[in-house]
Amino acid sequence: MNGMTHLIAAPILLPLLTAALMLMLGEKRRPLKARLNLFSSILGLGISIALLQWTMRTEVPGAIGVYLPGNWQVPFGIVLVVDRLSALMLVLTGIIGVCALLFAMARWDRAGSSFHALFQIQLMGLYGAFLTADLFNLFVFFEVLLAASYGLMLHGSGRPRVSAGLHYISINLLASSLFLIGAALIYGVTGTLNMADLALKIPLVPEADRGLLHAGAGILAVAFLAKAGMWPLNFWLVPAYSAASAPVAAMFAIMTKVGVYTLLRLWTLLFSGQAGASAYFGGDWLIYGGMATIVCAALAILAAQRLERMASLSILVSAGILLCAVGFAQPSLVAAALFYLVSSTLALSALFLLAELIERCRSVHESALEDEAEALPRIPASAQPIKGTNLDDDQKAVVGQVIPWTMAFLGLSFIACALLIIGMPPLSGFIGKLSLMSALLNPMGLGADSDAPIPGAAWGLLALLILSGLASLIAFSRLGIQRFWTPEERPSPLLHRLECVPIILLVGLSIGMTFKAEPLLRYTQAAAQSLNNPEQYVMAVLGTRAVPSPEARAAGAQVQP
Repeated sequence: MNGMTHLIAAPILLPLLTAALMLMLGEKRRPLKARLNLFSSILGLGISIALLQWTMRTEVPGAIGVYLPGNWQVPFGIVLVVDRLSALMLVLTGIIGVCALLFAMARWDRAGSSFHALFQIQLMGLYGAFLTADLFNLFVFFEVLLAASYGLMLHGSGRPRVSAGLHYISINLLASSLFLIGAALIYGVTGTLNMADLALKIPLVPEADRGLLHAGAGILAVAFLAKAGMWPLNFWLVPAYSAASAPVAAMFAIMTKVGVYTLLRLWTLLFSGQAGASAYFGGDWLIYGGMATIVCAALAILAAQRLERMASLSILVSAGILLCAVGFAQPSLVAAALFYLVSSTLALSALFLLAELIERCRSVHESALEDEAEALPRIPASAQPIKGTNLDDDQKAVVGQVIPWTMAFLGLSFIACALLIIGMPPLSGFIGKLSLMSALLNPMGLGADSDAPIPGAAWGLLALLILSGLASLIAFSRLGIQRFWTPEERPSPLLHRLECVPIILLVGLSIGMTFKAEPLLRYTQAAAQSLNNPEQYVMAVLGTRAVPSPEARAAGAQVQP
């Protein structure tokens, strides 16, 4: 066991220890807690990048690292696993976490108590969900991230936020109950909750018990699909995400992908082509449920009037596309979907942050937290934000300047986010959607028989990719005209530098993916191939041995001749 293997547990332990330290510091030392939170988040991102690079360089088959925190033999103890897919999600979580925190440090972290501790606990839950290798600990990390999200959802108070937060809490508590019921049924049939062990035992389940197994899997899937945002289980998502504060909503953009990640991980492991009579169980439900999600979300986008709501509905469109990709069980489509997942999540997080700044332009007040009391609740007087800095004040007078620099920044950022989400050239959103279309039209790969028939469902998803993009184009164009083009006598909004930096980083990374699309696509293709060959994951996990104690090693040395 080398040092890099021990590093697998670091993304979980680091935010746990940081949150404990910040709770001991108390509420009177918020500046110190903010700096500590930022340092820990950046360090966690660095660890995630190191793990990602390790999966790219390692000579281990399948690039899979396994760590046994309790040193119990598999499948009896806790197991943490990092592979290409989980490492990609770790890095994505770290990036969004750092950017959301930077934005919050400008004002939102003082809108309530224990923000920084809750933020770190949510990061711990997210990292743990991507690293765990058994269903029970997946439930534990789900509850950790959800418990933190409840506090963050209500952060800032206000009637709209509390009302949406109560619905959010109720739905997720119900989903957690279904999670337990489904896991219990699966354990009753197979006698294990370790994912790798389940992959071996599911093909051997007697026919008399297979109905109970499928019932457990179906109940478990309902819990995951509610978190992933599939129609009709997604009615809670748009009000909750729209009411949340901007940095919290940006973090929620990656939370939805936890449900998609879990479905992809479990479905490729437990119900792959090697699962016998249970092979590809529920695939059609994922495909047609994802299509229904795209249709409903695209129609709702056409009626949306606020940017926060459009961003929330765009999350549902991306969730529907990803669920369809999982259901097709096609490696090339999964690879394209992973690229699209990264691009869309970065763009949506940036859009949530940008939405608050754009809506601030509609008010003559300096603070966005005083805008439209019904839509964005006030923060307590004791938590007033630091004085904003108008970017125009930092610019020298320029002859012929037709628009303020602040509005130029907001307008260009809005255009970039819109192009990324719609999927228009030349940015990475277009590359992601083009890769999805190419995979749908070449289901067996570019080198396969060109006369192979294309399934009807593939044509349906292809049409929905185009139509949903058209709906988003209409909606974003209309809102852009209302916010930037319509002449109004309003002062330039005051923006803090910390509010602009994370948007620049997220949009810059999304644009950078356009120039680095080939290496990222190679990485996602390798991840998809690994998912399509679950035996590599199973062998890596079940083949890991607990480290012998010093007494056992000494006893073994004595019995050797």
